[in-house]
Amino acid sequence: MSASALPDELWRRILEIGIEFYNFNYKDLCCLSITCRRLNRLSSDDSLWSSLFSADFPQYPIKQHHSSSSVSNKSLYKIRYEKVREQKVLAHRRAVLRIQSEIDEHSRRIRETELRSAEEKEKMKNTAAEFLNLRKIRQASVALNVWQPEIVRGKQKQIVEQCNVPVNSRIHAIEMELKLCKQQVEGFEKALRVEKRRMQAAKEKLASVEYHPLRDFNLAVTPIAEQAMRKRLRTSSSKETRS
Repeated sequence: MSASALPDELWRRILEIGIEFYNFNYKDLCCLSITCRRLNRLSSDDSLWSSLFSADFPQYPIKQHHSSSSVSNKSLYKIRYEKVREQKVLAHRRAVLRIQSEIDEHSRRIRETELRSAEEKEKMKNTAAEFLNLRKIRQASVALNVWQPEIVRGKQKQIVEQCNVPVNSRIHAIEMELKLCKQQVEGFEKALRVEKRRMQAAKEKLASVEYHPLRDFNLAVTPIAEQAMRKRLRTSSSKETRS
């Protein structure tokens, strides 16, 4: 059956049902308008664009914009669509800058934590070397009380005399210091893993935002709000039809 076989009233009702119940949007209406002259004329009907306007921009009542009767609802829809699109572009830029700032901050924290971890590892390395040296001194001190050849005994005495601090107390302090250094390094390594995971998540989020440049970013109109509004419109239309 061709389009000319149906009256205008039936075609208009088909389009209304599509908008009310089947998420027939402005793109569908524009595509339909280029198929033939008749559908081009019908798709420009003010009531259709009024329904689309109310469904897509519920926070902007069309009555506020209808002060001039010479402006069609289709033109009002186009004006509002361009403004919302511009808002989305600006919101997208803000979202990209915000996420890039988060990535830079994570990167700064990672560099800082890596530096502190390296310093702590170097401190632990030096402390461990001192610990080994003190253990040699303690062994030499004990060995002085045991009979040994004079040349060996002289070397051990020289090692002991070079130490000016109480060996046992210093060894105990270094053991505690090594334990603390190890805990610090483990804490830095854990913090590094957390920051790297957060930076990777931020990078994935940035890639997602850049892949969808015109979706809603903290705008008043959200997909959930639009869906809820369309549902309310369908419900109210159904009630009016039954009544």
